[in-house]
Amino acid sequence: MICSYCPRKCNADRQLSAGFCGMGELPVVAKAFLHQWEEPCISGSRGSGTVFFSGCNLKCDYCQNYHISHENYGRAISIEKLSEVFMKLQGKGAHNINLVTPTHFNGQIRAALECSGDLKIPVVYNSNGYDSLESLRIMNGT
Repeated sequence: MICSYCPRKCNADRQLSAGFCGMGELPVVAKAFLHQWEEPCISGSRGSGTVFFSGCNLKCDYCQNYHISHENYGRAISIEKLSEVFMKLQGKGAHNINLVTPTHFNGQIRAALECSGDLKIPVVYNSNGYDSLESLRIMNGT
């Protein structure tokens, strides 16, 4: 896949090598859990089903998640496994699926959400704001 998800449009072939974000083709998940400490409107009483994606298209030096965004902490998983993660978080009572730094995996996330036919909770797109219109269109309707 030639990557053009973010405004950098690095055009890396992420099947062969990492893009500017530091990631290859498969989504890399650092953490997935019920997050009780997001804004109250997102966390609610049971928590937000937060999925932290590794790598980043912005690479700020002052990032609060530096270990995840710059050092690529996490594990590559299949689209089917990512779908299972979403469903498992819903099963644990999450109020939503909270995608943290998702931009560089938007195509894979969209495919995983389409596999999650029984997902009944909203999806929160929790990006750094460095998104292209094309990338946001991929997520439209999720």
